[in-house]
Amino acid sequence: MWHNDPARTGQYLVETTLTTANVNTATFGRTAMWPVDGLVDAQPLYASAVTLSDGSVHNLVIAATEHASVYAFDASSGAVLWRKSMLAVGETTSDSRGCSQVTPEIGATATPAIDRSLGSAGTVFVTAASRDGAGLYHQRIHALDLASGAERPGSPIAVQATFPGSGANSTAGVVVFDPAFYNERAALLVSGGALYTAWGSHCDIDPYTGWILSFDEATLAVRSVLNVTPNGARGAFWNAGAGPALDAGGSLYLLAGNGTFDTTLTGSGFPAMHDFGNGFLKISTSGSLSVADYFAASNTVAESDSDTDLGSGGAMVLPDQVDASGATRHLAIGAGKDGLIYVVDRDAMGKFDPAANHAYQVIAGALGGGVFSSPAYFNGAVYYGAYGAPLQRFVLSAARLGATPSSRTSVTFGYPGTTPSISANGSSGAIVWAVENGSPAVLHAYDANDLTRELYNSNQNASRDSLGPGNKFITPTVAAGKVFVGTTNSVAVFSLLH
Repeated sequence: MWHNDPARTGQYLVETTLTTANVNTATFGRTAMWPVDGLVDAQPLYASAVTLSDGSVHNLVIAATEHASVYAFDASSGAVLWRKSMLAVGETTSDSRGCSQVTPEIGATATPAIDRSLGSAGTVFVTAASRDGAGLYHQRIHALDLASGAERPGSPIAVQATFPGSGANSTAGVVVFDPAFYNERAALLVSGGALYTAWGSHCDIDPYTGWILSFDEATLAVRSVLNVTPNGARGAFWNAGAGPALDAGGSLYLLAGNGTFDTTLTGSGFPAMHDFGNGFLKISTSGSLSVADYFAASNTVAESDSDTDLGSGGAMVLPDQVDASGATRHLAIGAGKDGLIYVVDRDAMGKFDPAANHAYQVIAGALGGGVFSSPAYFNGAVYYGAYGAPLQRFVLSAARLGATPSSRTSVTFGYPGTTPSISANGSSGAIVWAVENGSPAVLHAYDANDLTRELYNSNQNASRDSLGPGNKFITPTVAAGKVFVGTTNSVAVFSLLH
């Protein structure tokens, strides 16, 4: 799944081939570019030892494109083992809907999720947008057999939802999900037999609200629907492509975008009208989806009004931390356009107070820019790449995040910043991988313990290693001695040179 695990840490801790000693421009570089039919905005996924219908066994790379196709490549040879279009007969991909965020077409934007336990070889879950001959827009969820790409029984299903409320696009006290106004950018999550989706809009083009939907993995039947701004507007989920983060107790953590927040609170500290725009949300998945707890900044309404909200970044669940008193802390972390790092206690997130912020930690001035990316975690440190700032490493000590970075890169990352991935063999040989958006995009590799030490970048031998133009929210995938990077028309493969 996106960023490798439900907590969204970005760690891959069984990498035995790539090390800080051999990742350099003399021995490492781009070894292939596998062509596809559209932008690869989703993170490529890796699935090992998949048995196909002919009995052959392959390691697969799954790539979804904005042309609404899903490819299964052999991870070694690059051969296309199957390819599946998400378009129904007579349909095209969606146009950009007047928004420059995903252009020129919208198909599969969100990173799929793979469940290896469903079906004989596993199942790939994909969302895709399309437009039919009558000009109507569709959002569908597909469940594809991992070995063949074939639709599973009951797949695909159209995304349809309603929720009680008087907010945007409501009629007679019911808010309606209109597929024309939404794009599924947030990565998918599978857990406990359920598929979770969180929906963003096309720019801030109204009317839209904040939807989280869960589906039964086996049947694709809707399990639960939650709208987090049912009596207001906006408050959707972009999260730079990050998916909902999941803790061991089964709760989801997401950052809602700019939207209505009710400053009139109930006796338990929750918005009286159930509107949680620009909030750091904890979502219970026990029974019906519901907001179990939240944190909102004291200036949350002003932030929404000025479009400096949290929804531009992704949330991450941290491993348990022991504080100075010996107590175990359950923490999550997130940041957005205001450039502040918010660390929340998952057991008491802080809610809303117009006079003060009650998050576990609020760190100002450390990131150097707004966040349109997600953090990564490795071995007691958090890595953040804000817009217009270096990639930085912050160390956790006694369950507190350092207010200043222990190291940072010499390179600053332009829009949208960078979402790093980390490879290591256990706790050794750790490398931070980060893509710099631009023309060309650049893949960087750094020593995870010292970001001033750059091991490699794809501009060092551009004629061999160039990625071509970047395409914004790119998260590299590391697996089995290779690094896979989505591009505007391919999946680029980096490995040791032979």
